[in-house]
Amino acid sequence: MSAGPAVVLEQAAKGTAAFEAAVHRLTDPGFTRPSYLPGWSRAHVVAHVARNADALVNLLIWARTGVETPMYASGDQRAREIEEGARQPAEKLRAELLAADGRLAEELAALPDECWAATVRTARGREVPVSQVPWMRVREVWVHTVDMDMGAGFDDVPHDVCVALVDDVAASFQGRSDCPSVRLRSEDGAHAWILGDSGGAEPVVVSGHLPSLAAYVTGRPVPGPLYSTGGRSLPKLPAWL
Repeated sequence: MSAGPAVVLEQAAKGTAAFEAAVHRLTDPGFTRPSYLPGWSRAHVVAHVARNADALVNLLIWARTGVETPMYASGDQRAREIEEGARQPAEKLRAELLAADGRLAEELAALPDECWAATVRTARGREVPVSQVPWMRVREVWVHTVDMDMGAGFDDVPHDVCVALVDDVAASFQGRSDCPSVRLRSEDGAHAWILGDSGGAEPVVVSGHLPSLAAYVTGRPVPGPLYSTGGRSLPKLPAWL
């Protein structure tokens, strides 16, 4: 993620507002409707986004205090808290989301400048500078707004966020043997990415407009047509986020 800190913080704030607006529009029965994520209702998505905010707060506390504070105590704890959150009354779950978002915003605003270079560890075990936390939240709120299946799609995600999402996924898939060799190309020719390990094979070229590429690489419903070399089927990519 190459954008400056102020830009990423603004992207996170706008994504948070978009997600909160979607939750605000939900009727209470609507929380139980399926999301785009297999096995998860919309309530599961809301509970997950709330718990993710608190998990990122833990990383900011780690950076500020120097005391190791993992995002989650364990994967089992994370899964249990999401399930428990999803079973709560809709009004309580709404309130928990807003409170968690508020805690994260306060910690982001209060983190001293000298702490932004501190190293923390993600839930997947990667060591990263805490300056990555705002981008981690950008991904969560914008992608999960789409996952709520309430009419928002990647066409509604800001252009710079779509670019950064594909950058992120491409970097994580590059050189991986479990990812097919794919060359992504935006239809305007402004952006191109390499995914997978070619092993000497000619990559499949997939082109289309940017929101569709972002949806494709993140495994979400694609809002517009994508075109591949010789009209071949789109290669199946590994799961992401």
